[in-house]
Amino acid sequence: GIISLISLAVLSYERYCTMTRTTEADTTNYRKSWTGIILSWTYSLLWTVPPLFGWSSYGPEGPGITCSVNWHSKDANNASYIVCLFIFCLVIPFAIIVYSYGKLLCAVRQVSCINKGPGRSREQRILVMVVVMVVCFLLCWLPYAAVALIATFGKPGLITPAASIIPAILAKSSTVYNPIIYVFLNKQVSEML
Repeated sequence: GIISLISLAVLSYERYCTMTRTTEADTTNYRKSWTGIILSWTYSLLWTVPPLFGWSSYGPEGPGITCSVNWHSKDANNASYIVCLFIFCLVIPFAIIVYSYGKLLCAVRQVSCINKGPGRSREQRILVMVVVMVVCFLLCWLPYAAVALIATFGKPGLITPAASIIPAILAKSSTVYNPIIYVFLNKQVSEML
C-alpha cells in the first residue's frame, strides 16, 4: 500500500516536471525513471521495516484474513508509529499529488489562454483526469486511514473486524484504479483502443 501511495506522488511530480519543462524530453535516458523507482521503494521500505524492529508491530487485520500494522494497540510506541505513517505516508504524498497536479493545471491554463482552441479541450481533459485521480486517491485511502486512526485512538472495540474489511479492500485495490484512469482519460491511449 505504501509503495502505491509513494509511487503516485512520484509519478505526479515527475509528470509535472516533464510537462512544464521547456526543453524536449529525452526518451532514451532512464536515469530519472530509475531514480524515482528506487526512491519510492526505499522510502516505502523505511516506513514498513520499523515494526519488525519493535516500533509498533504487524498482526492480523480485520477478520484475520490479511496482515497489517497492529492498529488496535493503544501504547505510545504503536500510536507514534500510526501518526507518523498517517503524516509521512498519506498526508505528504497527497500534498505532493495536489501540488504537482495543481501546478500542472495552472501551466496548461496559461498555455491555453495564449492558444485558444485545441488547448482548451486538452486543459479540460487534464482537469478531469486530475480530479478523478485525486478523488480515487481519497476514496481509497481516507477510509482506511480513518479506520486506523479510530482503532488506534478511539474506544476499544469501536472498529469491529467486519467494519474494517471494506476500507482495507479499497486501499489494497487502489493500485488497479490509476492505470484504468490513465487509459480511459489519456487521449493517445484511448485512440489506440
